[in-house]
Amino acid sequence: MTQNNVQHYIETHSEEFLDQLFELLSIPSISTDPDYADNVERCAQWVSEHLRQIGVDTVEVHSTEGHPIVYAEHLSAPDDAPTLLIYGHYDVQPPDPIDKWDSPPFEPEVRDGKIFARGATDDKGQLFAHLKAIEAWIATTGGLPVNIKFIIEGEEEVGSPNLAPWVETHQQRLQSDALIISDSSMFAPGIPSITYGLRGLAYLQMTVEGPDHDLHSGLFGGAVPNPINELARIIAQMHDEDGRVTIPGFYDAVRPMDESECRAFAELPFDDAAFRNETGAAQLKGEKGYTTLERIWARPTLDCNGIWGGYTKQGAKTVLPSKAHAKFSCRLVPDQDPDEIAELAQSWVRELADDSVKVSTSVFHGGYPVITDRDAPAVRAATRALSRVWNEECVFTRGGGSIPIVTTFSKTLEIPTVLMGFGLENDRLHSPNEKFNVENFYAGIRTSAYLWQELEQVYADEAAAGE
Repeated sequence: MTQNNVQHYIETHSEEFLDQLFELLSIPSISTDPDYADNVERCAQWVSEHLRQIGVDTVEVHSTEGHPIVYAEHLSAPDDAPTLLIYGHYDVQPPDPIDKWDSPPFEPEVRDGKIFARGATDDKGQLFAHLKAIEAWIATTGGLPVNIKFIIEGEEEVGSPNLAPWVETHQQRLQSDALIISDSSMFAPGIPSITYGLRGLAYLQMTVEGPDHDLHSGLFGGAVPNPINELARIIAQMHDEDGRVTIPGFYDAVRPMDESECRAFAELPFDDAAFRNETGAAQLKGEKGYTTLERIWARPTLDCNGIWGGYTKQGAKTVLPSKAHAKFSCRLVPDQDPDEIAELAQSWVRELADDSVKVSTSVFHGGYPVITDRDAPAVRAATRALSRVWNEECVFTRGGGSIPIVTTFSKTLEIPTVLMGFGLENDRLHSPNEKFNVENFYAGIRTSAYLWQELEQVYADEAAAGE
């Protein structure tokens, strides 16, 4: 009867939950723009006050050198109950370009069963689903079957510069059995998903310098090295004809996929043609010998992300530039080390460079890849909860992107991470007209409510088996 009461509470308060989410989405908590600092602070206070209103015992707002971190805990479960740490973020991306929105980004509205607003799915809507599930449990039973801790930050969209040191400082207080994050996507509509792996990242920039000032391309072209030409030559040599990265040692530490992963990827309802159509590319291309899903989930990559130099404005200017620049990133897989890959990449750039120019490189940032055991107790509990709500078997996916803070939690707290997203790949994260399906919002609440009960049962079974 307990779960029936919880689910009934969710059903009867659904309109109220949506109104509250709209209130949260109306706060322009844009962490990248200093002009919105007061609104980011206001959002942190709103989240902390809401946690208190739903009955969470301990709620604190911690100042940082940037935006605040909201920490909360509700530790009223029995001593032998597991403790779960929930991570989310209340900051959002800038809404630009504003003229591409069909409705104001901070005036949320529902159209065609979808919530349109900045932050709807990244990450306010997904995070709020957990808060509402916890409210339902506390309101109907007076407590939770597990212990809960929250970290809700306001700097995810700027790389979480102050969260890692905060976690390091508070690691004893943060000790938990597993980390729950809902800041990802389902594999496809109606298919519940657990993301058990994320790629890491090494991000670099290189600069090629030739003459000490721009030169007339007619008077000097053909006799003086052109930095743009040299930069293009270096970039062109970073892949071979099979799409493999040519950096010596780049693949040495790559952990190969096991046979069960390959089979699981192949069984997913993935359509190469539909994927290609979504990108607008004429055809798909990548490392030879691997499928599309294997390429974007389980293989490392190197991509040029930006290139500039010389004259780039309207019209013509026959200039031979003095400098050219490029940014490039490497997506990494277990067990690659971002620092090691960055060093290998810099060495390779120096080796490829011609003596006629000066080449320099710098490292911006990076993050380690993460992979979670698909048989971890928290993962098993999450798959059960998802399947109960969606009435479909939960699938396991890897993510092609990176969430650096997951690495921080993994390395500092040494706990498994469960990435259970309720959004969709086409929810237009970071783009105009960001959305979140109303159905997915409510399904996320129901899933979270089941999750706490499933976690209690799975960990109890683990303890009994170990006796």
